[in-house]
Amino acid sequence: MARAALGLGIRELATMAQVSPNTVSRFERGEALYGRTVDALRAALEASGVIFIEENGEGPGVRLKKLRADAG
Repeated sequence: MARAALGLGIRELATMAQVSPNTVSRFERGEALYGRTVDALRAALEASGVIFIEENGEGPGVRLKKLRADAG
């Protein structure tokens, strides 16, 4: 969901997280990955503006950070 919200392709996210595209696909299918791999994917998505929302009774989710207007 986070990757789609950013308009990123699998290869783009893989490059950002320094993992293989196959790893991104496995993650999206819910397959088990090493913790450090999940951390790399999460860090790449957060650096791109994703906020992860913890479980709150309705399930976990994501949202995008608000864009700041230029003060310029």
